[in-house]
Amino acid sequence: MPQWFIRGLRRGVVTTRYPAKPDPSARDLPGPPAFRPGSLTGVAADALVQICPSRALTRIGDVLMFDVGACTACGRCRERAPNAMAASGEFELATAARQALIKRIPLLADSEASA
Repeated sequence: MPQWFIRGLRRGVVTTRYPAKPDPSARDLPGPPAFRPGSLTGVAADALVQICPSRALTRIGDVLMFDVGACTACGRCRERAPNAMAASGEFELATAARQALIKRIPLLADSEASA
């Protein structure tokens, strides 16, 4: 029987904190993108919505809606607009409320981007 199991029974530990310490290799895992709102225009947002295979991106007016729960971390958006986003390094996305996985990214006006 594993030693940690016996030690846990002796101490009365039912569960442990997860993770005990961050795993440094996690930064290399594919994860959803992190958007840079100051670099994302409406034209770029429309292009991203078109190429997203999981339909995790939608545009509503001057806001890009990003459903992190639907994102498959394929990387197509980062390839299309590398200046507007980066890898987030996040891969543990558990939440008690589904709405917490939907991010609102404000868009630059296309006239602001060309100025």
